[in-house]
Amino acid sequence: MKNKKVAMIGAGYVGAAAAFSIMLDGIADEIVLVDIDTEKAVGEANDIAHGIEGIANTAVYAGDYSDCCGSSIIIITAGRGRKHGESRMDLAVENMKIIRSVTDSLGRYYNGCPVLMISNPVDILTAGAEHWLGQPGGVVFGSGCILDSSRFRRCIARTVFLGDKAAQAGCAESIDAFVIGEHGDAQIPLWSAVTICGKPAEEYCAEHGILWNDNVRQAINTETKNMGSSIIKAKGRTDFGIAVCASRIARAVLSDERYIASVSSTMGTGTEKIRASLSLPSMIGNKGLISRASVSPDAQEMERFEKSSAAMTDMLKKLYGELEKKIL
Repeated sequence: MKNKKVAMIGAGYVGAAAAFSIMLDGIADEIVLVDIDTEKAVGEANDIAHGIEGIANTAVYAGDYSDCCGSSIIIITAGRGRKHGESRMDLAVENMKIIRSVTDSLGRYYNGCPVLMISNPVDILTAGAEHWLGQPGGVVFGSGCILDSSRFRRCIARTVFLGDKAAQAGCAESIDAFVIGEHGDAQIPLWSAVTICGKPAEEYCAEHGILWNDNVRQAINTETKNMGSSIIKAKGRTDFGIAVCASRIARAVLSDERYIASVSSTMGTGTEKIRASLSLPSMIGNKGLISRASVSPDAQEMERFEKSSAAMTDMLKKLYGELEKKIL
């Protein structure tokens, strides 16, 4: 049986939490943590490894880029967070420089396995990493709107099933709902495809006497979009939610599971140096993103998606120009 190996590039809060979650899931034979701060990588790896006995048989250790050889999936969490008062463009330029360094460092050690981008801004960095690694679409993909979609389902569950306890008791699993497009302020809740217990949301709510109108949906939209910032305000960062999402995606790749999630990948066959990357419900397996699921956004949702794609393409052109001046 093939050795299932995860290379985690970046051992900060998210990278360490993701490695810990993957270990708990028992899906990997090896997890190697790679970080520019080698001492931190060693410390995080040892901390995780010391709790394995009786839980998993995973080898967890710190390494360098040469240890990425033979990986089944590479997960990139390297980069820094946004500073107060800093523009999204400034963060994007800085983190694209970091991701360019990561892809250059992978170099001859990279075997063409799936690469999952977690670092933000995830859509921009996914597009850059795909370009620099020279891989076909879908091998490199980003976490995109997978966490936004989870938050979306939880908000719907809390509204429909009345309260946090219902949402936390698994009721969200009876809801099929996705957020698409950009991971950020321009995210698009795919209301036209929301189902509850297998029925269109409007039909289900009408049958059960549940209020369901534009005001209710707008409140859910706002709460979903603001969940991340509210967590950051409360604890200074988000790490556990996206770490579990990374673990779930890793399981789909390592087990060739054909799991459907709203993840980010490049759009079309454009001639740009770097193509726009946005989220759509997609099937994930051992080759990465295998195909996009069949969804039919309504006219308004499609218009928003196309505008988001155009805006992303424009931003990538500007960013690539900045990078050519600074590092290329």
